[in-house]
Amino acid sequence: MPDRPDLRRPSWAQLLMEAPAAARLLAAQLRGPRFGGVRGAGRAVMVIPAFLANDLPTRHLRRTLEHHGFRAFGWEQGLNLGARAGKFARLIERIDAIAAAAPDGKVALVGWSLGGLYARELAKRRPDKVSLVVTMGTPFSGGLRRNNAWKLYEAVNDHDVDHPPVRVEADEKPPVRTVAIWSRRDGIVATASARGREGERDEAIEVGCRHNELVSHKQALRALVRVLAA
Repeated sequence: MPDRPDLRRPSWAQLLMEAPAAARLLAAQLRGPRFGGVRGAGRAVMVIPAFLANDLPTRHLRRTLEHHGFRAFGWEQGLNLGARAGKFARLIERIDAIAAAAPDGKVALVGWSLGGLYARELAKRRPDKVSLVVTMGTPFSGGLRRNNAWKLYEAVNDHDVDHPPVRVEADEKPPVRTVAIWSRRDGIVATASARGREGERDEAIEVGCRHNELVSHKQALRALVRVLAA
């Protein structure tokens, strides 16, 4: 694939701006939901965190979803350290359990950054139990090195990003509705990698926040709620 400018990793200056964004993300966990309107009618949603994150940074997002009438669940797998066959197996069991108790027998998957790769692959394995996939700043298009985190990923894991211990076809669209939420202000993932191309997702929605705020910024949460309620 040609090295288009929008597929290049964000600059160091952009990356440095993710530090104050991370602080704002943590502060957001102390706030309650700040907007109303759309209602979720009890739809089940599981949120999968980013690389090196657990369920804590997505708490505000899940509380917002609950406020809007959804039933929101964390992934309950501790830190997301990367692709793990055991975690994939446990997440499939979790999807089955959540879907069994859902009104429509399905669960929507929301994945932040690396969590979105999990969500896309899980939907391919359980298309009958997954109603929708929403990725938020996920590097699924153009190769898995179109971001500023791949070297850290390889330092933490015993495999490189291109050869995980489970089958991953990042740019292959799941057989369910798939929406990519992305930002050109993202300091970690290349714009085009998180936005994707036609055929790799069904819809792409641009928001105006940093990567570390995609699960707490008001505009991103509004976009997510609208997608889930559609």
